[in-house]
Amino acid sequence: MLAQRALLRRLPASRWYCTPAARPPAVHLEDDQEPGVKIMTLDRPDSLNAMTVEMGDAVQAAVSELSSLGPDQFRALVLTGRGRAFSAGGDMRFLDDRKADNPTSNAQTMLGFYKRFLSIRSLPVPIICCINGPAIGAGACFAMASDVRYTHSKAKIGFTFVGLGLHPGMGATHSLAAAAGPQVASRLLLSGDVLSGDDAAAAGLVAASLPDAPAALAEATALARRVAAQSPLAVRATLRTLRVQADAELERRLQREADAQAQSYASADYAEGLSAVRAKRTPSFGGA
Repeated sequence: MLAQRALLRRLPASRWYCTPAARPPAVHLEDDQEPGVKIMTLDRPDSLNAMTVEMGDAVQAAVSELSSLGPDQFRALVLTGRGRAFSAGGDMRFLDDRKADNPTSNAQTMLGFYKRFLSIRSLPVPIICCINGPAIGAGACFAMASDVRYTHSKAKIGFTFVGLGLHPGMGATHSLAAAAGPQVASRLLLSGDVLSGDDAAAAGLVAASLPDAPAALAEATALARRVAAQSPLAVRATLRTLRVQADAELERRLQREADAQAQSYASADYAEGLSAVRAKRTPSFGGA
């Protein structure tokens, strides 16, 4: 019992981020046991961490706090999800609302939605992602915003936009090609194929596929700790150089994706895709 109490006294501080305050917390931010390493967890497991505007706001709030920390306090970030999924993608209510809106408004809405989550790219430290379970659609795109990714053999990763009658978004056309090359990106984005963790590792989407989620989180955390032990000035400078190359076309791609998604939302194919998801059936697209 005394040992347990001592352990509890050493547990790191943690913060919850949620907008509005009346809803369950959307993002959990905590300190790792090693100085300089922070852990950001998507924390709506009951919805498989479905991505909402509120969750995006919570990510931005956490990013804002982390951005205020200097190299003496913050050197690496581990990103993961709580529960069975990393993120199952866009929230269905949000997707329904897009069908009811007009293309001009939807283009702006989507660009803002992307940037809430992709604000994580503004952090000046390496982001190491543990894909602890399914990462689908926008959830897979958010995972791809990290610098290094680990997953496990039973996880599923898929950019399934076309199966919903929807153009890919949140940087999918950029980040996937940057990580795995244009041929792999074309295969996955045009087919909507879902990969196992092992297949994702073979394709270059992740650094490694471990036996299970705890092992993947341990590997991601171990890398973050090794990074945190290096010169923070050298790490931050190297990261800036790496991201300059990786992000050269990102802004243009995001605008193009937002415009294309806005057109998709007005299509009969998108309405059919949503209907098929709800009915758990194969969609029948007519091309209009």
